[in-house]
Amino acid sequence: MTIEETTEAPAAAGSGAAAQGAATTAGRAFDVERVLAALTLEEKASLLSGLDFWTTQPVDRDGVAVPGVMVTDGPHGLRKQAETPDHLGLGTSVPATCFPPAATLGSTWDPALLRRVGEALGRETRVNDVAVLLGPGINIKRSPLNGRNFEYLSEDPVISGELGTALVAGIQSQGVGTSLKHFAANNQEADRMRVSADVDERTLREIYLPGFERVVKRAQPWTVMCSYNKINDVYASQNHWLLTEVLRDEWGFEGLVVSDWGAVRDRGAAVAAGLDLEMPASGGRTDAEVVAAVRAGTLDEAVVDVAARRVLRLVARSLPALDAAAASGENFDVDAHHALAREAAAAGTVLLKNDPVDEAPLLPLASADGVAVVGELARTPRYQGAGSSQVNPTRLDDALSALRTATGAEVPFAAGYTVDGADAGSGTDAAALLAEAAEVARAAGTVLVFLGLPASYESEGFDRAHMDLPAEQVALLEAVAAVNPRVVVVLANGSAVSVAAWRHLAPAVVEGWLGGQAGGSAVVDVLLGAVNPAGRLAETIPLRLQDNPSYGNFPGELGHVRYGEGLLVGYRWYDARQADVAYPFGHGLSYTTFAYDGVAAEVLRPASGADDTTADDAVVRVTVTVTNTGERSGAEVVQVYVGDPESQAQRPERELKAFAKVDLEPGESREVTLDLVGRDLAYWHPVLRRWVVEGGEFVISVGASSRDLRGSATVVVEGEDVRLPLEPLSTVAEAMAHPVVGPRIQALVHGGAVAEDMLGMIGDMPLTVVADFGMGGFDRDGLTALLAEANG
Repeated sequence: MTIEETTEAPAAAGSGAAAQGAATTAGRAFDVERVLAALTLEEKASLLSGLDFWTTQPVDRDGVAVPGVMVTDGPHGLRKQAETPDHLGLGTSVPATCFPPAATLGSTWDPALLRRVGEALGRETRVNDVAVLLGPGINIKRSPLNGRNFEYLSEDPVISGELGTALVAGIQSQGVGTSLKHFAANNQEADRMRVSADVDERTLREIYLPGFERVVKRAQPWTVMCSYNKINDVYASQNHWLLTEVLRDEWGFEGLVVSDWGAVRDRGAAVAAGLDLEMPASGGRTDAEVVAAVRAGTLDEAVVDVAARRVLRLVARSLPALDAAAASGENFDVDAHHALAREAAAAGTVLLKNDPVDEAPLLPLASADGVAVVGELARTPRYQGAGSSQVNPTRLDDALSALRTATGAEVPFAAGYTVDGADAGSGTDAAALLAEAAEVARAAGTVLVFLGLPASYESEGFDRAHMDLPAEQVALLEAVAAVNPRVVVVLANGSAVSVAAWRHLAPAVVEGWLGGQAGGSAVVDVLLGAVNPAGRLAETIPLRLQDNPSYGNFPGELGHVRYGEGLLVGYRWYDARQADVAYPFGHGLSYTTFAYDGVAAEVLRPASGADDTTADDAVVRVTVTVTNTGERSGAEVVQVYVGDPESQAQRPERELKAFAKVDLEPGESREVTLDLVGRDLAYWHPVLRRWVVEGGEFVISVGASSRDLRGSATVVVEGEDVRLPLEPLSTVAEAMAHPVVGPRIQALVHGGAVAEDMLGMIGDMPLTVVADFGMGGFDRDGLTALLAEANG
């Protein structure tokens, strides 16, 4: 028998590539269409919900055999509950590599590295007999208070889309699937299962959907997970516009839509909207609802067939790699995956500040001589987020041990505080801890102060109350800085923290984010200079929470959250207002320096519109020469921003549209070429309801951050005519700007038909009102003729 879809079982699994349209496994292959035709309505309905917390429902009777397959968390490592799953799915899981969470991976700006991480995640998924890894999460970081920001990549959809594509492609190259999540406008934990994200379509199309669109078009994730929340008062799980019209009809998604766990409110409406699989199990209740809706005539059985077919396809395409891995006894290389986790954590580490002290920067450390470590997080690492993504690591590195091992020195240490999520030590003398740390610091040449957020400060399920570090940690930094000016702060946090109140106390600040199981060794690699930091901020660090664009509109009230900032999310907001920030989007220092020369942009061909799926759709080719002007090898992230100063619509000052990470030896130069496609110049027209590229000038800026622009070029692009048709409610000003009838309207208005003192007012008046008032020199009949002429 045959499996309907083409399936590639990875060579590592011992199966080779399956032939087009068929694959053979250990007795579990089946023909999707034949099985579907043999199923009863009740059996088809049963496929549309889970058997338990993690497994799809099987069908096993004479003539029909559909196995269930397992799906499981989490985005940065396998979290498989091997024994009895608990009701929240949060219990003990099998050991797996805990890679750095998305907050860290996003700061790498490195799709090639994330592809490799994805491949490793896919291998671990496959050998553990899991069909789908539930991730990655690519929601936009709208507010730094979102308790789940550690699970997301960026405040920008280009980074989220590019890195998300790399992760999905890497995981799925191993013959297992992914679940792109959480679709869509899921940007907070407060009231997350009910809140309505009230957001206009243009903002959705330009900010909150493009990352998903990019991953779907370029990598075709096996599944997409709908979010809990409503979007403009319609639950995502039953939102036909979102799940069918946009995801499938516009973007061409070919896979299965699965609910977030517990996100379904009306099962019949969800099936009709395009939600195929409800998770977890409902004990048969919602299966019966689907059957009853079909029997009552409110749900077409053909719609149930479509959803059941998608579930069957998911099961069928999972079997070759899983069965081959089981037959071969394959396992994954624990040491190699740990090394990759270490590489990824170091690559995502961002050097925020490295000011000179005694005429030289504190980092990298020349040696461990005179170095002391302060802060319990150096010994008890915070390395991943809290909630459903928690991985049981195969091993765990801490920075203190890693530093001692790397240097061969017994580096002095003082805890300074306890890690328990409270601002005071629980049963521990906080004053004594502080005093001990100050004495260790006083005797040291350089002090590494490890600070960060306890798990109780940020987690799935609740949002942060503020952006501050725990008060006792700031007090520790103040005490250390009072006795030693050579202070390096090393941060461990899943979302941006306020730095403005204390960064003057530390000449060097290292943002380590959450480093995964090898994060302790990785940050030591950066501190000692074994790795030259090349991480760049994928989110802005504001001076104050109050400066954030969502402030006042987060997390909403009475079941609604208004996205009042519109398009101006993250750096778009700060740049539009020329507002000071602590550290801008894209920022990150290096132990070497880079020069940019010869920024140029060339129009290759006129804009062809909104298709961004192929490289040969290039509209503008951007080139720049980057030179490593320092004495160390290093990597620079070249960032390309686009501005449209002449647009009819409001547009951000500049927007990231392309980037490239470039490795350079000392003195080496390289020309970097990046192509922009039509979509990179387009905006979503709220009236025409499609992407448009206006003709005219575009400013292409190239730099090392959104605030560190090293050069720019202006290009003139032939766009499309986005003139709107005139209608009775068009204004006089709009009619005066019309290329066909505009001159006549201007002549009428300025020729005495309108009094001079009324010219300012009449511009905003609808044509039909002007006609009725007899102010424009034409009546209703004249207006009808005018509109006919204008609209051809």
